[in-house]
Amino acid sequence: MENVRLIEIKEDIMSDNKVHADEIRADLKQKKTYLINLMSSPGAGKTTFILKTIEAINKRIKVGVIEADIDSKVDAEKIAAAGIDAIQLRTGGFCHLDANMVAKGLEAMDISALDLIIIENVGNLVCPAEFDTGATKNVMILSVPEGDDKPLKYPLMFTVSDVMIIHKTDYLTVSDFNVDLAKERALSLNPKIRIFEISSKTGDGSQEFADWLVKDVQKNIQQ
Repeated sequence: MENVRLIEIKEDIMSDNKVHADEIRADLKQKKTYLINLMSSPGAGKTTFILKTIEAINKRIKVGVIEADIDSKVDAEKIAAAGIDAIQLRTGGFCHLDANMVAKGLEAMDISALDLIIIENVGNLVCPAEFDTGATKNVMILSVPEGDDKPLKYPLMFTVSDVMIIHKTDYLTVSDFNVDLAKERALSLNPKIRIFEISSKTGDGSQEFADWLVKDVQKNIQQ
């Protein structure tokens, strides 16, 4: 038994993925295209949030969307119905996107015609946080119905995210969700995380996030 060799497969996979992700980032930076990796648990409202954000952007920048699901095309169809360039990635059982999968989605898009591409990652607070997609920024959604304890249960997601969206704030009046406590817990894991409070149903907070995003995208274009 002493001669059994242990090979760390996950370490190799992560290393290869990071190389590919860095290549995507470098290529998109050269093309002046900004890539967002949007993550959340299932049902947190990612697709609705994307549609509301694009509406608030008000055609100031050109946007495309990469949808990812284990199966179905329903989310991509919703995005396309709004007149937005959309690609559906079917992961076939994988609970996350990695850089190689994202590259396939990018290959199917006219990147030169887009300032911003939003990836809607598979609904999951665990696996997507582990894989670098090559994104310019990681954005995660924490919806009010999920509870304010998620930073304690899924710390990596909050650690790797640049932005946290506290979503479905219209539920606050019928929930014991503590906004201040959720912010405190997230900031203890990641002091640099930027936090927005948004209700895509009422539109509250959507314009503030859209304005920040447009400014950051335009800064990326000018660099």
